[in-house]
Amino acid sequence: MRPGPQARPGRAAALGAVLAAVLAAVLALGLLAGCAGGGPAPAADAAGPPAASRPVILVTPGDGSRDLAPEGPVRVTVAEGGRLDSVRLKGPNGTEVPGTIAEDGASWTPDGLLPLATTLALDAAATDRDGARATRHVAFSTIARARTFVAFFTPEDGSTVGVGMPVSLRFSRPIADRAAVERAVAVTAEPPVPVAAHWFGDQRLDFRPQHYWAPGTRVALTLRLKGVQGAPGELGTQNRDVRFTVGRSQVSVVDLDEHTLTVRQGGKVLRRLKISGGTPEHSTYLGALVVSEKFKVTRMNSQTVGLGDEYDIKDVPHAMRLTTSGTFIHGNYWADPEVFGNDNTSHGCIGLADAKGGTGETPAGWLFDHTITGDVIEVRGSAGEAVPPHNGLNGWNLPWPQWLAGSALAAGTPTAAATAAAAAPATTAAPAGGPR
Repeated sequence: MRPGPQARPGRAAALGAVLAAVLAAVLALGLLAGCAGGGPAPAADAAGPPAASRPVILVTPGDGSRDLAPEGPVRVTVAEGGRLDSVRLKGPNGTEVPGTIAEDGASWTPDGLLPLATTLALDAAATDRDGARATRHVAFSTIARARTFVAFFTPEDGSTVGVGMPVSLRFSRPIADRAAVERAVAVTAEPPVPVAAHWFGDQRLDFRPQHYWAPGTRVALTLRLKGVQGAPGELGTQNRDVRFTVGRSQVSVVDLDEHTLTVRQGGKVLRRLKISGGTPEHSTYLGALVVSEKFKVTRMNSQTVGLGDEYDIKDVPHAMRLTTSGTFIHGNYWADPEVFGNDNTSHGCIGLADAKGGTGETPAGWLFDHTITGDVIEVRGSAGEAVPPHNGLNGWNLPWPQWLAGSALAAGTPTAAATAAAAAPATTAAPAGGPR
C-alpha cells in the first residue's frame, strides 16, 4: 500500500496555532459566561462608593475654654444644610441652662446669663437634608466672680417725706443696658397714681408722678436687680423693698425781687420770712427746688465750688440742701440784719437771719424745724437761671412729656435730656453758697 502524501511542516504549525487561539477564546467566553451570567462585566469604579454626608456643628466657645463671662458668648450653629435637633447645656449637678433653637433650626443661644463659677457641658445633635446625623460635645467654665453693681436709693426706708420727694436711684457703676435695669425696678403708690421713670445719664434713674404727691400717699420701691446685667460682665446683687410715706404738703415760695419766703402748708400761709438771695454775679437758681438734706450745723467752703478763697465758714447753722452743686437755704449770723428783706448778697444760697450755733427761735431755726426732706421751695425772680433738672432732686422742672421720654422703655430713647444730663459736668456734694 502506497503511503499518502505527508503534510508540510510549516503549514501544520500554522494551523495548530490558529486552533489554539480559537480554543483559548472559547474557554475564555465560557469562564466569563459562568461568572457574569451571560453578559459583559461592568467596569470597576476606581473611586469607590460616595462618602455619607454629615452636618457640621460649630460651637462658641471652644472646648476647654475657661473664665467665660456670664453673658457668654455661647452659640451653636449648624452648616451643610443641617438643622439642630437638640441642644443641652448643663452644669455639674444636672441643672440645665435654658436656651432656644432658632425657627430655621440653624442656631441656638441661651435665654439668659450663665451661672458663675461653673463648669458647663454642651451637647448638640443635628441632622442634614439626607438624614445623616452628627453630634458635638463641648465643655467650658465660667468666671468665678463678675463685677457687681448696686443702687443707692433716696428716700430712706420707713421715712416720711414732703410732697416733692422723687424716688432717686444712683448706681455704683455705669449702666449700659438701661432697659434691663429699668424693668427690674418698680415704684407704686397707694392711692394709685401713674409713676414714670427718667434716666439722668447712665448712673441715675428717678421716678415721679406728673404732679407733686398727694399728702398721705404710701409709696413702695421694689428693687429686683440681683442677676440683672447692667453692662457686659457686670451684674446686680440687690433685691430690696423700700417703703415711705408722704406727709403734709408744704410748698413755699421765695420771691428774690421782694426778698421774701412765704411758707405754705396745705395751701395756707404759715409764715412770711425775710431772706437774702444771690447777687447778680452769683444768682440763685429759679424753679422748684426740693430739700434733699438737713444739717443743724455744717461747713461751707468756697473752694468746693471753684470760688477760690472767698469764704470758709465752719459753723453755718440750719442748712438745708437744694441742689447737688451746693445751693442751700440756711441761717446767717454774720451779715448785717438789715440785709434780710432788702438785698441779695450771697453766692447763690438763700439766707435767713440766725444766731451763732443754730440756737434760739430765729427765722432760720423756725424754718428748719418746720421743714422735712422732700418739701418744695419754688424760687421766683426777674433774673437768674432755671435749675437744671438733674442738679439735685429737681426733676419737677422737666415738663411731663419730656419726663416720659426719658424712660429707656419708651420709644426713641435715650432722649436728648438724658444725653445732656450725662454730658453735664460732675457736681460736688460739698456745701457751697453763703454770704460774701
